[in-house]
Amino acid sequence: MVRTVRSVDVAFLRWPDDAERRATLVDERRPRLLLLDEGVRPPDVTDCFEDWVVLPAEESELASRTRALAARVAAHQASEPTVDDAGVLRYADRLLVLPPVEARLAAALAARFGVVVRRDALAASGWPDGPPGRNALDVHLVRLRRRLAGMGLVLRTVRSRGYLLEAASTVTTQTKGDPCS
Repeated sequence: MVRTVRSVDVAFLRWPDDAERRATLVDERRPRLLLLDEGVRPPDVTDCFEDWVVLPAEESELASRTRALAARVAAHQASEPTVDDAGVLRYADRLLVLPPVEARLAAALAARFGVVVRRDALAASGWPDGPPGRNALDVHLVRLRRRLAGMGLVLRTVRSRGYLLEAASTVTTQTKGDPCS
């Protein structure tokens, strides 16, 4: 199976001056290298899409950290589920053909793999011409949840926030340290 890996552009941010931009990039799951002045405490790194370096730093160190971060993100992205235009979900050497509405819902969840997707965003993805009633979305999410279980994926309900698609193995191992496992 051939997988397309998205190109990786690393954003450089001054910490803590660019804290607001960092929050946006975290939400968008974009890679970022934080540039800290001496004596500035780095933030807690919450995912594998971030690294930091204390300035002044050699150009070779910045280049090395950027390459390592880009490689880590590319490897992470390659292990994420994808949904193609034909409605085929691919994950961990498995494929699943989905009905059109479920394919659109799965694509929206896969695009934000590991991140909460709001209910209204899912409804807009599933029904581009206008969302149906609340029950229709619930019915399709129940069906999708059952189908995903056989793929090694879990669709979690995050109360009052939305839905989260993650690997079944992360449900039990996520607390052991690596936020990108």
